[in-house]
Amino acid sequence: MLSSTFLPEAAPESVEAVRELAPLHTELMHVRWSGHATWINIDEIDLPEIPRENHTVYPSYGDLLLYPGYRNEQEILVPCGPTCFKSPAGELAGNHFATLETPRDALAAIEERTLQEGVLDVTLRVVD
Repeated sequence: MLSSTFLPEAAPESVEAVRELAPLHTELMHVRWSGHATWINIDEIDLPEIPRENHTVYPSYGDLLLYPGYRNEQEILVPCGPTCFKSPAGELAGNHFATLETPRDALAAIEERTLQEGVLDVTLRVVD
């Protein structure tokens, strides 16, 4: 189980949107365009309109990004190493809403597993 810390001061609307969609039983996949990262497709979830807040193209290890679908499908990006958030539409800026409290080697192992084995079943839940 991985845990993270929300950033409500930096990304309040993104944090609220993620709280609303949890619990979410879904799949974690390897990215194709962004480098050493994984992602969760949330394109079928009806998100409210979310502004750009605390957004970045170059997240650090474990910086969870919510991308509300401005130019591409909605997703949660999970950087596991060097990452430049991209799609066929070009560079994307996602809202950094939380940071995983996970060692770099554990994140690298998750990324490698999705690369070698394919999708992983995951559950995103909020514990207060």
